[in-house]
Amino acid sequence: MADIVLNDVSKSYGQVSVLEHVSMHIQSGEFIVFLGPSGCGKSTLLRMIAGLEAINGGEIRIGDRRVDQLPPNQRGVAMVFQNYALYPHMTVRENMSFGLQNVGTSKTEVSRRVDEAARMLEIMPLLDRRPAQLSGGQRQRVAIGRAIVREPQAFLLDEPLSNLDAGLRVRTRVELAQLHQRIGTTMVFVTHDQTEAMTLASRIVVMNNRKVEQIGTPMEVYSRPASRFVAAFVGSPAMNFLPATVAEQGGGHAVVAAGGARIATSIPVAGLPTGGELTLGIRPDALRVVPSGGTLTGSAELVERLGDRTFVHVRLAGGDLVVAEDSGKSTLRTGQPVVLEVDPAATHLFDEGGAAYHAN
Repeated sequence: MADIVLNDVSKSYGQVSVLEHVSMHIQSGEFIVFLGPSGCGKSTLLRMIAGLEAINGGEIRIGDRRVDQLPPNQRGVAMVFQNYALYPHMTVRENMSFGLQNVGTSKTEVSRRVDEAARMLEIMPLLDRRPAQLSGGQRQRVAIGRAIVREPQAFLLDEPLSNLDAGLRVRTRVELAQLHQRIGTTMVFVTHDQTEAMTLASRIVVMNNRKVEQIGTPMEVYSRPASRFVAAFVGSPAMNFLPATVAEQGGGHAVVAAGGARIATSIPVAGLPTGGELTLGIRPDALRVVPSGGTLTGSAELVERLGDRTFVHVRLAGGDLVVAEDSGKSTLRTGQPVVLEVDPAATHLFDEGGAAYHAN
């Protein structure tokens, strides 16, 4: 296991900037997820750590060594790709052994490592099959096993679940989390899927437009997003946003005019910008359907029943559309009037630049 440290790392292709001044410290044994939309630079950053892309500025350290000038095979990392990259003419055992044999590892040691990894991944019965005889999930396990046998200081995984169907993704995600618990090696995982990020990560690195927006635990990123982009990108359904102005103070906390009503928040007035427009952010689980006496009123435009809970798309009296949460046994129907209660402790305000202000 090893720490991975990036100091002021940048990358460009000619005049096109891809990453700008990225710094972070990945602790030994962490499961870090790079999360962001397509084109944000997350896969490029992973490839720079692996040595598959050169950096244009800054430095990368793995353990106690600076590695940004070293070739990939000297960095002590193993990479798992999205497309598995298995040799079709080789058996599973041969695929897992190939890299070790190339560096002169003894046959006894190769056999030990392959058998150990195969037992760990529960693919012992597959060792004599070829990739064409395997399912997508089995191929992904083989690709992970090929990385495990190298006994690297860190695993780098580039969207390894994206080629799997929905059910298989869930099972493989669980297996990957269990694998990390067993071996405890540093893992860096790239995805655009927030569910994978929230369920797998020790910490999430949210990336957007060539830079890091926020680094935090899954619940820190969800509950206290650093910017409007993070608030909108993390969470399903997405956070509701309403144009807002500070109407008054209530015990030092802001009461805002938004959605055609006055909404109490737990956000301190001190520190809020005095000029410019504000946006109120409320997640659906903090916007609850109530029988009466709520803060906001409107009518139901769409009711989504998910079994354990119900999402209601509500057109507010002020004209804005929001998504609220009701119980799984909700009897609401499209067109019915709806009353909503806001949890003041789960409100957020964002300034014109997207910076966030949170409840105490």
